[in-house]
Amino acid sequence: MIDQDVLERVLSRAVRTGAEFAEVYAEDRRGTSAGLDDGTVEQVNSGRDRGAGVRVVAGETTGFAYTSDLSEAGLLTAAEAAAAAARQGGDVIRTVALTDGPRRVVSPVDTQPDTVSTAAKVELLNRMNDAARSSGASIAQVSASYADGRKRFLVANTDGVLAHDEQCRINVRCQVVADGDSGMQTGFQSAGFTMGFEMFDTVDVEELARDAARQALTKLRARPAPSGTLPVVIHRGTGGVLFHEACGHGLEADLVSKGGSVYRDRRGQTVASPLITLVDDGTMSGQWGAIGYDDEGHPSQYNVLIQDGVLTDYMWDFLRARKEGRAQSGNGRRQSYQHLPMVRMTNTYVLNGPHDPDDIVADTDYGVFVAELGGGQVNTASGDFVFGMQEAYLIEGGRITEPLREGNLIGNGPQVLRDIDLLGNDFAMGRPGTCGKDGQGVPVGDGQPTLRVRALTIGGTAA
Repeated sequence: MIDQDVLERVLSRAVRTGAEFAEVYAEDRRGTSAGLDDGTVEQVNSGRDRGAGVRVVAGETTGFAYTSDLSEAGLLTAAEAAAAAARQGGDVIRTVALTDGPRRVVSPVDTQPDTVSTAAKVELLNRMNDAARSSGASIAQVSASYADGRKRFLVANTDGVLAHDEQCRINVRCQVVADGDSGMQTGFQSAGFTMGFEMFDTVDVEELARDAARQALTKLRARPAPSGTLPVVIHRGTGGVLFHEACGHGLEADLVSKGGSVYRDRRGQTVASPLITLVDDGTMSGQWGAIGYDDEGHPSQYNVLIQDGVLTDYMWDFLRARKEGRAQSGNGRRQSYQHLPMVRMTNTYVLNGPHDPDDIVADTDYGVFVAELGGGQVNTASGDFVFGMQEAYLIEGGRITEPLREGNLIGNGPQVLRDIDLLGNDFAMGRPGTCGKDGQGVPVGDGQPTLRVRALTIGGTAA
């Protein structure tokens, strides 16, 4: 996107007033989206956006400016604006020599989505609609969506880093509403990967839509969820979002340094059941949070955060790592060239345990089986959380029995980590997600094997 000699001149201009660090982040994005509702394709959009952000660091001050003008003149103007915001004084000439980093292909792409016709993408929506509606006469509404995005970016900085990466992501979603004597009930499923259109060689969109319809139809005969403290078994994949929210954010170094994390000053301490090993892995090929380089030009990594229940490390970006005098972990991420990077997760998940998932259910005399977790909220300073149960069932006598209407799981992240007493050997990743933090959203993945929490508060409506 930008010649190397231009980047070197821009970085030199950015630090000539005395700043110790400058960075150029440039990206080119393009994508397509389509949506269907009640059998009608309501919108098909495509777009492209390109630009660059310049960050200048002087002491504790960071200046930032961005532009959609990728000419040398446009970049120099942005560099001067960022430098002015971070200026300490002086007029120092500093020569920057960049070394182009190796190409890293973490998630290879066979078929770029922009080479596939819009008609083929819309056909996926029609197939989801037909499959969901064929599931039963009680299906009242079907909404389906498709989105793809291709992002190319480069990062260059005054430490000599020059890194390039390209990421292609595709996702499909289906929401189904069923209408019955108990009112309207909703089912939802999605699939998304960091890969090309070959994703649909393995993802069956009709099966995905039928599963969303099954969820909605099952809820029509569901009973109210119980209230109180019970053992909770969480099915593989879906519980990863609990770890993402309830402890993942608390292990991001910026929140730790600000005192906004319950895990501050806990490295080397036991914070979870000895069954739990939690990792953040940007190298997980094909998964939604996979990256070759982070948005600061650092290679993605496999980072162990909790090992056998002991907190081993946090996630780091450039600024926090520099301040602590340690290495980056590949977790500096940003929403776009218009945003500053910050510490963010990639693919965060719990490794397999020793137990058969069927035995976990059989060992639970009375409790709740959560097949799909919904959205939730967490207080990172305390670890307190509330998560919805999108699909759940009663466990009676070691067997999964009646479906339950949606209720909430209420608990505390650190306590839940300690209360996991059985961990399955059936690891799976969950749905693709967009993680929001400080007004920025980035793609992330999460997952876990089937597990049991010995005691969680259920916020149901049963008397």
